[in-house]
Amino acid sequence: MQDAVNVDDFRRIARRRLPRPVFDTLEGGAGDEYSLRGNRSAFDHIEFRPRPLADVSKRDLSTSVFGEKHALPIMLAPTGAGRLAHSSAELAVARAAARADAVYMQSTVAAFPPEQVAEASTGKLWFQLYLPRARDETADLLRRIESAGYRALSVTIDAPVFGNRERDARSRLLSRAPWHPQMLAHGIARPAWALDFVRGNFGPRRPGGKQRLTLGQTRSTIMNSSYSVTWEDLDHVRSVWKGPLMVKGLMRGDECARLADAGVDGVVVSNHGGRQLDGVPATVDVLPEVVDAAAGRLAVFLDGGVRRGNDVVKALCLGASGVFVGRPYLYGLAVGGEDGVYRVIELLRAELDRAMALLGAATVADLDRTLVSGARIPPTLSPSKG
Repeated sequence: MQDAVNVDDFRRIARRRLPRPVFDTLEGGAGDEYSLRGNRSAFDHIEFRPRPLADVSKRDLSTSVFGEKHALPIMLAPTGAGRLAHSSAELAVARAAARADAVYMQSTVAAFPPEQVAEASTGKLWFQLYLPRARDETADLLRRIESAGYRALSVTIDAPVFGNRERDARSRLLSRAPWHPQMLAHGIARPAWALDFVRGNFGPRRPGGKQRLTLGQTRSTIMNSSYSVTWEDLDHVRSVWKGPLMVKGLMRGDECARLADAGVDGVVVSNHGGRQLDGVPATVDVLPEVVDAAAGRLAVFLDGGVRRGNDVVKALCLGASGVFVGRPYLYGLAVGGEDGVYRVIELLRAELDRAMALLGAATVADLDRTLVSGARIPPTLSPSKG
């Protein structure tokens, strides 16, 4: 792990350490994976325009979101596959995020309930919500999250059904029992992973419950938690949740005004890491449209395709209030548990700091559209970040 100098190094190590079906679950997308590839390749079409003669002898990477100062604009996205990467799953991620003073947004579909994750962490926690089907369950869950100390809530709106994840369908990872002959063969080939997986008692727990789930039940939990979120549902969540509220999965700007009117505080431009509807554009290509439509009324975050600190800088230049990373920290989790996640965050922090210095930006507030160019970047400057 100490030899890793960037996120891709962690990816290569994780690929060697994880059984192929597990790695494919972390790595894969929906359908032909057009959107998965596009999230990444879109950053290559954005070029920097360094600002000359700027005093960057001291840099400040901190930013303010929802009235709270954060040491980094890099945030850890919610993911539902942590237990497949490491038995400590969300506990390790939360601890690493706290060490790095980075925000961690925990997923509803998690190996550990929110109270246990909050108890393990001294850092800033946000929560991603898949709406339960019963409104009384929603209110109860939100009260639990608030009591545990989670500071912001994000409702996922892009998962009315499970995406067509063909890598998972081919491997049948989530439908086969761990003792299936093919799964046993994969485990024997990766003994370190297999021992850690056994230590994790064969799968995640239901959030807040004691019952362990099989891999097939995990998939069912994700699918059954995902259904159409309506404006009425959003109004109900807003009436119960008193803290900052976001929606995750927005891929167009024309709904921003209505979201702001509904009391939403922020949006996450996300295509679910290319794992839901294949054929949607890259998130960084949609980001300027959403930022302009938000017009400063909403904090706008980016999720998808980020592998470098340079990618973070590009998104911030385009008006993002913060940038979520998912697969990068899962690679670190698979390679080194808590220490691996922390190392990934620190690598991204160092790349962010270096890129800002070379670009001529001493603070995050100095990053704007004058510092980047690309065919899909509007010429206007972004509104102030939330």
